[in-house]
Amino acid sequence: MKAMIVVTHLLGTGHLSRALTLGRAFDVAGHEVLLVSGGRPAPHLDPGPLGFLQLPPLASDGVDFTRLLNDRGQQADAGYLEARSEALCHALRDFGPDILITELFPFGRRALAGEFLSLLTAAQDQRRRPTVLASIRDILAPPSKPAKATRAAEIVATYYDAVLVHSDRHATRLEQSWPVPPELAEKLRYTGYVAPPAPAPHPDGIGAGEVLVSAGGGGVGGPLFHTALAAARLRPDLRWRLLVGGKDPALLADLRAKAPGNATVEPARPDFRQMLPQAAASVSMCGYNTAMDLLQAGTPAVLIPFDAGKEVEQGLRADSLAALPGITVLRSADLTPAALAGAVDRVRAAGPRHDSTLKFDGAAQSVAIATKMARERT
Repeated sequence: MKAMIVVTHLLGTGHLSRALTLGRAFDVAGHEVLLVSGGRPAPHLDPGPLGFLQLPPLASDGVDFTRLLNDRGQQADAGYLEARSEALCHALRDFGPDILITELFPFGRRALAGEFLSLLTAAQDQRRRPTVLASIRDILAPPSKPAKATRAAEIVATYYDAVLVHSDRHATRLEQSWPVPPELAEKLRYTGYVAPPAPAPHPDGIGAGEVLVSAGGGGVGGPLFHTALAAARLRPDLRWRLLVGGKDPALLADLRAKAPGNATVEPARPDFRQMLPQAAASVSMCGYNTAMDLLQAGTPAVLIPFDAGKEVEQGLRADSLAALPGITVLRSADLTPAALAGAVDRVRAAGPRHDSTLKFDGAAQSVAIATKMARERT
């Protein structure tokens, strides 16, 4: 079968990373995949054998997701957005998928509703209509107004066959962050968490015994990194390693200049997951992919959920994980060098976690659900 996955990451790269994991699962199962990305290029995320189409890229203006910036950093105009929509619909007609998956929409990316609705309408007009699925993470940003949840439910009812919820239903259910009326509940399919296979320890031992500090692939970790360097001075007996994402060479240079002798500062690494199993502790935000990495590796973890603007998703996720041993949550308002150093001490004392009962086969389960539904349509 053919599966087309459409994703636009606007701030970090977590949405794209998860979509790639899902695409690889389709590929491993023998299906042809086209992944369409509408965010900025992310060279550290390799699509490998997957078919890949880059739309004219967009990014949010910081945490203002209603103001979309083009590839020159200027506000995208109507012509730029129309070119994206046309490319998207052309890809649909040219590829002819049996399965069409939209990542996050209609539960988010409302600023891009025009292009998504054009795609969904074009899919309905196909001679052989694909099975249409939404792909959403465990916790969503709750709707600021009831009308937003109502509109999302209407779009699902009109265009979608099911909604893939990438969560373990025994850990986090969608209604913890989003209203779920009966007509929407009927279309929910819990897949388990979408994550790559659990990381093996780094073959070169990189990261062993260190405090790993990361902030995902975006450029929003400046305050966390600066606080971590100050915390490293308070704990000179520990090795600290800061993995700086985004494309801000000035931030990287500034952090390196201020780093004490027991701290290493370097760009984000593709082998980060392999560094986690033997790390002394992790200090990070709490995006979906980071949470999956930490849960699989069992690394003692200090979570500082991203809460700039009106963001609450990471805070809800962090709170849901706080009861697990070796995990503590530190709000950004409480982030000081002493507080961070103390939190690292506490999770190290608790030690790593073992024998998780959570389900991490969400990518394979998503493929099974999608292909079964597609076969039943024929």
